[in-house]
Amino acid sequence: MISKHSHEQSDRGEGVEVVQNEPFEDPVHGQGQFTEKRVYLNSKLPTWARAVVPKIFYVTEKAWNYYPYTITGKCCSFLPKFSIHIETKYEDNKGSNDNIFEIELKDQEREVCFVDIAYDEIPERYYKESEDLRYFQSEKTKRGILQEGWRDTQEPIMCSYKLVTVKFEVWGLQTRVEQFVHKVVRDVLLLGHRQAFAWVDEWIDMTLDDVRDYERNMHEKTNIKVCNEQQEHSTTNPSSLDDIEIHDKASVCGFFSFCSIFPFSVSYF
Repeated sequence: MISKHSHEQSDRGEGVEVVQNEPFEDPVHGQGQFTEKRVYLNSKLPTWARAVVPKIFYVTEKAWNYYPYTITGKCCSFLPKFSIHIETKYEDNKGSNDNIFEIELKDQEREVCFVDIAYDEIPERYYKESEDLRYFQSEKTKRGILQEGWRDTQEPIMCSYKLVTVKFEVWGLQTRVEQFVHKVVRDVLLLGHRQAFAWVDEWIDMTLDDVRDYERNMHEKTNIKVCNEQQEHSTTNPSSLDDIEIHDKASVCGFFSFCSIFPFSVSYF
């Protein structure tokens, strides 16, 4: 579903280019999947951010999926001191594990946000009636409609816990960038997880081999969508990192915990 979402959000040379997607073995977490992507998103930035970035830039995302534990890291192609680190754990509960990541942080260093995939407001440009979980019901599983208070009544149920750390080391922009990034991350998590449930009939019968075939096919289509436009744009609008001057020496690090509750069982995901 991430592959489908990436394809939908890619257009006019912006979106997600998949660089690698292959099996990976970790001595601690065991067998998993490693994915590397480049996310081109200049036009999606606010005006104040576009004023300080090149016309073409991308965020590199590297993810290690050892379900039910995943690690995702993001860094910027021209800001080496900017990074986002996301840890994810899945449990069969309603978001009741207050310290799933077993970390000790001061209260002012962490904010806990509960993401309600049915009733939290999403940006208007992303709204689709077919993905409105207040009215959606799965034909295959009969899950949904999600009514007010569904988190306390829905079975089966699963929570996706995410620990999001943002680090930015550019003087004068750190607070604004940190707040902007956390808002974007929350919006992306809300939209992506709404879609994961709304698209359940598309993936519920897939085997893991089906998933890999689907990913491979979708990645090829998305890369064509993004890379062809990027090549055309780069020949007409060259940009040089030499044109960018960055004054750093200040840093900020923010921690957010996100809890997304889903009406599915772990065995299905």
